[in-house]
Amino acid sequence: MPIRIADNLPARRTLEAEGVIVMSETEAARQDIRPMRIALLNLMPDKITTETQIARLLGATPLQVELELVRISDHVSKNTSAGHISAFYRPWEDVRAEKYDGLIVTGAPVETIPYEEVSYWDELARIFDWSQTNVHRTLSVCWGAMAALHHFHGIEKHPLPTKASGVFRHINHAPASPFMRGLPDVFDVPVSRWSEVRREDLPEGRGLSVLADSAETGLCLIDDPAHNTLHMFNHLEYDTLTLAGEYARDEGKYLPRHYFPGDDPQAMPANTWRGHGHLLYGNWVNETYQTTPYDLADIGK
Repeated sequence: MPIRIADNLPARRTLEAEGVIVMSETEAARQDIRPMRIALLNLMPDKITTETQIARLLGATPLQVELELVRISDHVSKNTSAGHISAFYRPWEDVRAEKYDGLIVTGAPVETIPYEEVSYWDELARIFDWSQTNVHRTLSVCWGAMAALHHFHGIEKHPLPTKASGVFRHINHAPASPFMRGLPDVFDVPVSRWSEVRREDLPEGRGLSVLADSAETGLCLIDDPAHNTLHMFNHLEYDTLTLAGEYARDEGKYLPRHYFPGDDPQAMPANTWRGHGHLLYGNWVNETYQTTPYDLADIGK
């Protein structure tokens, strides 16, 4: 089934060109099914790129997904036009009375700032609390995952001596988990961050389960069933050239490891993680669909 997004959202043209089926409002109304309502709280500066990456993965799942773009209410984006934000995003204060089957919280370029000093931390904390009553299942990504673990469990992040950047082999520790179904025992994941959450800091007795990690870059994926949240520290949503773009933006300071063939930045990298991203997001959407109430009003009861 296709993904349902605004007709003139820039991501629509990209996805259609890639063969992803995108549904119009009229077409969606003809289908006698309830679509999955998924909100994307997009904290990334380049919102259009992130919208496209997430919508691509959600649009490849076998369910009809209605994607709602949400932003921090009082935060002004410096890297995405005000017109785009106004046309396609709803401030969280405007949707807080609504309910969603799923919520995705992205990362943000604030890893070096203490959580409580982030300008929108208070509202983000309220959103995390709201997710426990108005959202059936949440997926937090990169800094969003660290922030959620800090909010719910008091876990601190640790700065890295240099940027963790590249494509790293990860171990699947829970192949029987519904979120890991179909993923190989060892799989590639793009990593791009300045901080980490350490295994020894995970509190006992909270039900946190490590689903995947890397010998080189540590924790990757944690299941938090008490809060119906999957915490992903890395970036299976990345395009083939996302890390190359970050390398150029950083003026060649941090060469992504295991990414460019022969560590040659002029060589074309191979996307070895695309299928893993589709599997993980597809599993998350399917598990959400299998367990969410049919009536949205029953979410959180």
